[in-house]
Amino acid sequence: MTYTLISVSSVTYAMKAKNLLNGMGRYCEIERADRNSRTGCGYSLRVRDDPSEICGILGKSGIRTGEQRTVERGGRP
Repeated sequence: MTYTLISVSSVTYAMKAKNLLNGMGRYCEIERADRNSRTGCGYSLRVRDDPSEICGILGKSGIRTGEQRTVERGGRP
């Protein structure tokens, strides 16, 4: 399955984003960012929907997003 990881500026914003998106019926999980990530707080949002649309929703809610990275994973998330 393909996911997009979107970095956020704090774990608090990650939790707010997850609550917002899940409340809208959209898949979102919080994931510890890898050590190579240079932006954010060390946490990313794992989403399945269009990342541009997700970032737009979050931006309108005052949640700033950082870098995006698409990953391919096998099995269950």
